[in-house]
Amino acid sequence: MNEISVKNIYMCSEDVVAREIEGELIIVPLVAGIGDMDDELFTLNETGKLIWDCLDGKTSLLDIIENIQREYNADTDLIEEDVLGLVGELVRRGILIDKSTP
Repeated sequence: MNEISVKNIYMCSEDVVAREIEGELIIVPLVAGIGDMDDELFTLNETGKLIWDCLDGKTSLLDIIENIQREYNADTDLIEEDVLGLVGELVRRGILIDKSTP
């Protein structure tokens, strides 16, 4: 697995589906072995959903961090830590794929 970098671009794997239920985003693996969680659900809170919604396969993590910082006037270092942490976990579980490399 490549190192997670703010320069990278990520998108949702075609092997998962995401649905919002009662303010949380539920990510469901469609293929056995995705998610490294014995086919259990993966849940994102409101902040995680905000990040997830930006992972469109076109926008770098740096642009996502800057957009969130502008919109919420929050600490950039904290936002970067949250974004990199979540993306790293989702990549590790096979939920996100890196679109940065050809």
